[in-house]
Amino acid sequence: MPVQVDRSRPIADTRIFGAEESRRGYRINKFAMSLARAENREAFAADEEGYMARWELSAEEREAVRERDWRRIMDELGGNIYMIIKIGTVTGHGLYQIGAHQRGETYEEFLATRNASGAR
Repeated sequence: MPVQVDRSRPIADTRIFGAEESRRGYRINKFAMSLARAENREAFAADEEGYMARWELSAEEREAVRERDWRRIMDELGGNIYMIIKIGTVTGHGLYQIGAHQRGETYEEFLATRNASGAR
Protein backbone atom coordinates (compact mmCIF):
# COMPACT_ATOMS: atom_id res chain seq x y z
CA MET A 1 0.00 0.00 0.00
CA PRO A 2 1.47 3.41 -0.93
CA VAL A 3 2.30 6.00 1.70
CA GLN A 4 -0.20 8.86 1.51
CA VAL A 5 1.75 11.44 3.52
CA ASP A 6 4.81 13.18 2.10
CA ARG A 7 6.89 13.53 5.24
CA SER A 8 9.50 15.53 3.32
CA ARG A 9 7.10 18.50 3.22
CA PRO A 10 5.88 18.98 6.80
CA ILE A 11 3.17 21.51 7.53
CA ALA A 12 4.05 23.73 10.50
CA ASP A 13 2.07 23.07 13.69
CA THR A 14 0.43 19.99 12.17
CA ARG A 15 0.38 16.61 13.87
CA ILE A 16 0.07 13.45 11.83
CA PHE A 17 -2.35 10.99 13.38
CA GLY A 18 -0.37 7.82 12.80
CA ALA A 19 0.16 4.49 14.53
CA GLU A 20 1.74 5.99 17.66
CA GLU A 21 -1.10 8.46 18.15
CA SER A 22 -3.63 5.71 17.51
CA ARG A 23 -2.11 3.46 20.19
CA ARG A 24 -1.86 6.30 22.70
CA GLY A 25 -5.46 7.38 22.10
CA TYR A 26 -7.03 3.94 21.86
CA ARG A 27 -9.03 4.15 25.11
CA ILE A 28 -10.33 7.69 24.69
CA ASN A 29 -11.16 7.17 21.01
CA LYS A 30 -12.99 3.94 21.74
CA PHE A 31 -14.92 5.73 24.51
CA ALA A 32 -15.75 8.61 22.14
CA MET A 33 -16.85 6.23 19.39
CA SER A 34 -19.24 4.56 21.81
CA LEU A 35 -21.20 7.82 21.77
CA ALA A 36 -22.35 7.07 18.23
CA ARG A 37 -25.15 5.02 19.84
CA ALA A 38 -28.13 6.95 21.24
CA GLU A 39 -28.36 4.89 24.42
CA ASN A 40 -24.69 5.60 25.18
CA ARG A 41 -25.13 9.33 24.60
CA GLU A 42 -28.04 9.27 27.02
CA ALA A 43 -26.01 7.34 29.60
CA PHE A 44 -23.08 9.75 29.31
CA ALA A 45 -25.32 12.82 29.52
CA ALA A 46 -27.02 11.39 32.62
CA ASP A 47 -23.82 10.38 34.47
CA GLU A 48 -20.55 11.44 32.88
CA GLU A 49 -18.38 10.12 35.71
CA GLY A 50 -20.07 6.73 35.79
CA TYR A 51 -19.93 6.39 32.03
CA MET A 52 -16.23 7.30 31.88
CA ALA A 53 -15.49 4.80 34.65
CA ARG A 54 -17.31 2.13 32.66
CA TRP A 55 -14.85 2.71 29.80
CA GLU A 56 -11.89 2.66 32.21
CA LEU A 57 -10.55 6.04 31.16
CA SER A 58 -7.40 7.10 32.99
CA ALA A 59 -7.59 9.92 35.53
CA GLU A 60 -5.85 12.17 32.99
CA GLU A 61 -8.37 11.30 30.26
CA ARG A 62 -11.35 11.82 32.59
CA GLU A 63 -9.99 15.20 33.67
CA ALA A 64 -9.52 16.34 30.07
CA VAL A 65 -13.08 15.28 29.17
CA ARG A 66 -14.48 16.99 32.29
CA GLU A 67 -12.64 20.20 31.41
CA ARG A 68 -13.59 19.92 27.70
CA ASP A 69 -9.90 20.39 27.00
CA TRP A 70 -10.03 19.46 23.33
CA ARG A 71 -6.45 20.51 22.64
CA ARG A 72 -5.10 18.28 25.42
CA ILE A 73 -7.28 15.38 24.34
CA MET A 74 -5.89 15.54 20.82
CA ASP A 75 -2.34 16.80 21.37
CA GLU A 76 -1.41 14.84 24.51
CA LEU A 77 -3.85 11.95 24.79
CA GLY A 78 -4.04 10.77 21.18
CA GLY A 79 -7.62 11.80 20.51
CA ASN A 80 -8.74 11.78 16.90
CA ILE A 81 -11.00 14.67 15.86
CA TYR A 82 -13.42 12.32 14.11
CA MET A 83 -13.96 10.51 17.40
CA ILE A 84 -13.68 13.47 19.76
CA ILE A 85 -16.41 15.39 17.93
CA LYS A 86 -18.81 12.78 19.32
CA ILE A 87 -17.96 13.92 22.87
CA GLY A 88 -18.41 17.52 21.75
CA THR A 89 -21.82 16.76 20.29
CA VAL A 90 -23.09 15.25 23.53
CA THR A 91 -21.72 18.15 25.59
CA GLY A 92 -22.97 20.91 23.28
CA HIS A 93 -19.61 21.73 21.69
CA GLY A 94 -19.70 21.69 17.91
CA LEU A 95 -16.82 21.45 15.50
CA TYR A 96 -16.33 25.24 15.42
CA GLN A 97 -16.22 25.52 19.22
CA ILE A 98 -13.62 22.75 19.29
CA GLY A 99 -11.72 24.42 16.45
CA ALA A 100 -11.69 27.74 18.30
CA HIS A 101 -10.34 26.03 21.42
CA GLN A 102 -7.67 24.26 19.36
CA ARG A 103 -6.51 27.60 17.96
CA GLY A 104 -6.71 29.47 21.26
CA GLU A 105 -9.42 31.79 19.95
CA THR A 106 -12.88 32.74 21.05
CA TYR A 107 -15.75 31.24 19.12
CA GLU A 108 -16.44 34.63 17.54
CA GLU A 109 -12.79 35.07 16.49
CA PHE A 110 -12.81 31.62 14.96
CA LEU A 111 -16.06 32.26 13.09
CA ALA A 112 -14.55 35.40 11.59
CA THR A 113 -11.95 33.20 9.88
CA ARG A 114 -14.54 30.98 8.17
CA ASN A 115 -15.24 31.69 4.53
CA ALA A 116 -18.78 30.30 4.40
CA SER A 117 -21.43 32.93 5.08
CA GLY A 118 -23.65 31.91 7.96
CA ALA A 119 -21.30 29.11 9.04
CA ARG A 120 -22.13 28.08 12.59
